[in-house]
Amino acid sequence: MQQSRAWSSLARGIARRLAGGAPSAPISPLQSAAISTGSACLLARQDGGFVHGGFMDSIRIGGVVIPNHKRVEYALQSIHGIGRARARQILSELNLENKVTKDLSKEEIITLREGIAKYMIETDLRRFKSAAVERLEGIRCYRGIRHADALPVRGQRTKTNGRTRKEKRAWVANKSFAASPE
Repeated sequence: MQQSRAWSSLARGIARRLAGGAPSAPISPLQSAAISTGSACLLARQDGGFVHGGFMDSIRIGGVVIPNHKRVEYALQSIHGIGRARARQILSELNLENKVTKDLSKEEIITLREGIAKYMIETDLRRFKSAAVERLEGIRCYRGIRHADALPVRGQRTKTNGRTRKEKRAWVANKSFAASPE
């Protein structure tokens, strides 16, 4: 608990420094690469991780900081586009051991990055999916019309179910209704 408080105060000092406020203590160039999310302070550098006190605080792969307290197979699933099967496939292709992420060596991190670089993940995958939906909407096929109307696309019933899609449509309608000048 003491260590997490220390990291939280470090994150607040860095946030003040980045915001232009006076820091409570001098900050080294290595600490300036810190990223604060919530109460946890995630430290990441361009080369893969920031080692402080002998352990790795976090690893950035594919633009995502993966959790360091989970095994690699489960930590990779925090990357958009990598699920359970794909994570297992990556580990078997690279002949990597499924150990806790913070115990990975620098060479293993580099090979893991190179292995993941072969797949479409994160921003590229999101862009590809949105382009596919826009194409369907543009040619006005049945699936495109259902996407545009925010209704279930794959043949589900809507009389009693489909609330998640219908609520989005109702919210958009209310938003546009509130925005109309009358």
